[in-house]
Amino acid sequence: MRHRTSTSRGRLGSVLDHDTERPDCVPGSGPTDGAGATTLITDLPYGPKAAEVARKAVAVALHGTEADLLDDARLITSELATNAFASGSPPLVLCVDRTTPPTGGLEVEITVTDGGCCPPAPSAPSAPGEEAESGRGLVIVEALADAWSLTTDTHGTRAWCRLAREARPSTANT
Repeated sequence: MRHRTSTSRGRLGSVLDHDTERPDCVPGSGPTDGAGATTLITDLPYGPKAAEVARKAVAVALHGTEADLLDDARLITSELATNAFASGSPPLVLCVDRTTPPTGGLEVEITVTDGGCCPPAPSAPSAPGEEAESGRGLVIVEALADAWSLTTDTHGTRAWCRLAREARPSTANT
């Protein structure tokens, strides 16, 4: 199975291929000058390897970021990819937008889309039973992300979240 990956710098609000009628990758937000922006878009395998491929792609997209941000992003992405495979249909697509706002810091937007599901997914996470082996994905996303949304219908599902880190004060002596 071949996977398509593309990366661009300085582009915001990247849109996945229009001719395949896939949902928009990210909402039109962030700085308008595109400074410090990188977007990675990749197809994920429709199968149990989706989460593994998604984690690796996020590690590439966020190379050089602080460890706690990378850990949170990898966990969230793994949960979103797993949900897309378990509840959706192909194609599965991951989009990671990394932006440095004019005020500094870092914003990461992660979007996973799929081809849709028959019964609509819940728009709010529900707490799984104590003994449940699954069902914690959206609860984890809600706990770690600064903002998130889930949009579902029979033509596509779009799970999106944002992680933001403020600029750290300089520790250099002047």
